[in-house]
Amino acid sequence: MTTLSLAVRDSSTMLRRNLLHMRRYPSMTLMLVGIPVILLLLFVYVFGGTLGAGLGPSGDRGDYANYVTPGILLITVVSGAQGTAISVAMDMNEGIIARFRTMAIFRPSVLTGHVLGSVIQTLLSLAAVIGVALLIGFRPTANPVEWLAATGVLAMVTVALTWLSVALGLVADSVESASNLPMPLILLPFLGSGFVPTDSMPTAVRLFAEYQPFTPVMETLRGLLLGTGIGSNGLIAVAWCAVITVVCFLWAKALYNRNPAR
Repeated sequence: MTTLSLAVRDSSTMLRRNLLHMRRYPSMTLMLVGIPVILLLLFVYVFGGTLGAGLGPSGDRGDYANYVTPGILLITVVSGAQGTAISVAMDMNEGIIARFRTMAIFRPSVLTGHVLGSVIQTLLSLAAVIGVALLIGFRPTANPVEWLAATGVLAMVTVALTWLSVALGLVADSVESASNLPMPLILLPFLGSGFVPTDSMPTAVRLFAEYQPFTPVMETLRGLLLGTGIGSNGLIAVAWCAVITVVCFLWAKALYNRNPAR
């Protein structure tokens, strides 16, 4: 058996393992969907009447639903990343990794299974959140090609943050610390263009908001789905996703090869 076929076989096995966990413990998936949906309803129905002013032709909750949905989608991705960090830390602390290391399997397949399972779970959660957004007033104007491009952007940022969460799960000392390490990521949509335009922010906050990685991703999604224009945000978003993916993949691989199971 070649190295490639061994990698595919063992990665598929680990993916099935993670999908079975997802099916047996649906509460995690429900939480991934529930938190973004609650935030979406809160911001649209409580703050949307005020925050929607000046964001569209009507300046109402519908315009704000259009504006805020990309930020909510990023929060959904971050929620999925937090779940991955917890899952990886549990494997490291409960001894299953030690058993895998004694078996004749492709070593990176354990991490690959976590990443692929998390990406599938997060994409399903994103579909559910978009469905709720459509019900409460989100009205995208994208054609099929733009929807496909937006899906690609969401998949790229999901892969990038999933590899980051795998590394955080490996570096964490406990499951509790693994659940806390990705939490600062959930602030980035708030400290970006996720909920209000960056030009309404004080100078110091605006500079951070404009140059942090989530803002070009949200602006790209907004441009693709609503036809507001992308400019250079598309290339910047792809570059951020590529850099985060490569760096965090190498970091996670080094941690996995160096650290014994705890």
